[in-house]
Amino acid sequence: MTDVSLPAVPSLARRFGALLLDWMLCVLAAGVFADPMRDGWAAPVVLIAVYTFFVGFFGQTPGMRVTKITCLGVDSGQPVGPLKAALRGTLLALVIPALIMDGERRGLHDRAAGTMIRPAA
Repeated sequence: MTDVSLPAVPSLARRFGALLLDWMLCVLAAGVFADPMRDGWAAPVVLIAVYTFFVGFFGQTPGMRVTKITCLGVDSGQPVGPLKAALRGTLLALVIPALIMDGERRGLHDRAAGTMIRPAA
């Protein structure tokens, strides 16, 4: 039996919270090999790598896990694999595709990668 009290689509606040947590972790990780304040490319590259690995294989980044959301394939309901996750992460790093949403709150990055954000089970 499913929990009907969970919304079908997580709020934008939860999604933004997950992204903010992931971004902070990426800036810290980028500091290991670059100066994120001077080298603007470092944190986005780490973000793309984090999304490729975690969304691709597990359906959640660390920030998504904390905010209890998941990113899965629209058709399969399973993690999408590294290629689609890398596409999603790259488009997310560009910011604008994430701001253009449809009625189901799927941004261009989600539509291009064939993903959806849902509450974690």
